[in-house]
Amino acid sequence: MSGGLLVAGTTSDAGKSVLTAGICRWLHRQGVRVAPFKAQNMSNNSAVVVGPDGRGGEIGRAQAMQAAAAGLAPDLRFNPVLLKPGSDLASQVVLLGEAVETVTAGTFRELRPRLAETAYTALAELRAEYDVVICEGAGSPAEINLRAGDYVNMGLARHAGWPTIVVGDIDRGGVFASMFGTVALLDPADQALIAGFVINKFRGDLGLLRPGLDMLRQVTGRPTYGVLPWSLDLWLDAEDSLAYGRVLGRPAAPHGTEWLDVAVVRLPRISNATDVEALATEPGVRVRLTVEPAELAAADLVVLPGSKSTVADLAWLRETGLAEAVLAHAAAGKPLLGICGGFQMLAREINDPVESRLGTVPGLGLLPLEIGFDQRKTVRQSVGSAGPDLPVRGYEIHHGYVSSADPTVAPLITLADGSGEGMVLGAVHGTHWHGAFESDAFRRRFLTEAARLAGRHGFRVATDNVFAAARERSLDLLGDLVEEHLDTDALWRLIETGPPPGLPFVPPGAPPG
Repeated sequence: MSGGLLVAGTTSDAGKSVLTAGICRWLHRQGVRVAPFKAQNMSNNSAVVVGPDGRGGEIGRAQAMQAAAAGLAPDLRFNPVLLKPGSDLASQVVLLGEAVETVTAGTFRELRPRLAETAYTALAELRAEYDVVICEGAGSPAEINLRAGDYVNMGLARHAGWPTIVVGDIDRGGVFASMFGTVALLDPADQALIAGFVINKFRGDLGLLRPGLDMLRQVTGRPTYGVLPWSLDLWLDAEDSLAYGRVLGRPAAPHGTEWLDVAVVRLPRISNATDVEALATEPGVRVRLTVEPAELAAADLVVLPGSKSTVADLAWLRETGLAEAVLAHAAAGKPLLGICGGFQMLAREINDPVESRLGTVPGLGLLPLEIGFDQRKTVRQSVGSAGPDLPVRGYEIHHGYVSSADPTVAPLITLADGSGEGMVLGAVHGTHWHGAFESDAFRRRFLTEAARLAGRHGFRVATDNVFAAARERSLDLLGDLVEEHLDTDALWRLIETGPPPGLPFVPPGAPPG
């Protein structure tokens, strides 16, 4: 088997990432050497990959998840271009894992040819090394204002000559209109590559949906390759924090007599919100994202997560009253956790000439340290321990660093050379490490201590909960859904033989691009 496929979507968060992962897991089970690919991702959720030169680099977290579905270690080429929004007008460009510059919409146009060339080169290398490459598009291919110069949606499909399937989220409503409109807004050459559709997040009687599928085929000349059911168990490794509901996952009943309530502040530029997913897999732990000060007051544990713009999001905390709620929570002796940008906010002061360029600003003053910012970003995988038999693994992605700290305050994690990382002062905990709570023993000890500090003496951690196993179950579920609910024979033919010949043109179409 050889070839490829582009998974496009009617909108952002339509299900492209999970469908791509599901197809990768299905093909991997068939013994196919398959690799994921997303030419350009816009997300502040990223994973650290060790490149060929031994240095750490970033790719979108969704591509790391898709690599795991394919049985592969992450590769920088799986996501050669990553855009990390720092504001509504500017994004940091990460090229083959390395931050190269910050661009606006205007300057991005000038950089786009270089990015496209890098993406196409990476794709060519993957095609030479793997039997199949499953590509994920970005946003919608029908964003006609962005079609010129596109190299991630139909521009990529046309470059590779590969068929495209369009996935739509029926839970949003209007799925038939959005699927029809997606095709009808494309020019003839692009339409010739749109092979068919997949409907995502369906719940109800499939018999009621089938007449609509038939009519969609009549008006577009294209089949629907399957209908994926809604699944409450698919929430790990979210591409964007907005994909979460208010409560993460489906909290299992507590092992003890009490629940532990965790409130995570949904910062405007939240990054790597997936850090709290490991907490949410624990029985009796209810994790919710919120912007309400009252919900912080009622929580047992408050988490300030990572941020792409620490100083700007700290100002937002103060404007919304959330900063006062965080301070009140800490003053009550209840546990508080800051991760990366959230950790930096806990400092006495922050000197940032890099991201915000505002110089020195006051932090929340909950930890005796100062934060500086460096032009060069720290991107690496890290290993340490939090005591005997408590190994901790994580990864770092940050410009900020601890410029000075009270040496008498205990670190959260101890490194192999005896130095410390992060800080613990009473009930306040902070770390630059993402992913640390995926280390099972460390997570259990932290939650046990958090429950004690919160007065939840009836809370008990589960001793048999393994986060890596939960992630594998999620990937297996994606593969199961593809095998059970999609026409895999038809997908196989698409991958091997390319776009079906004679696909009809759906008017009006866009002018040829």
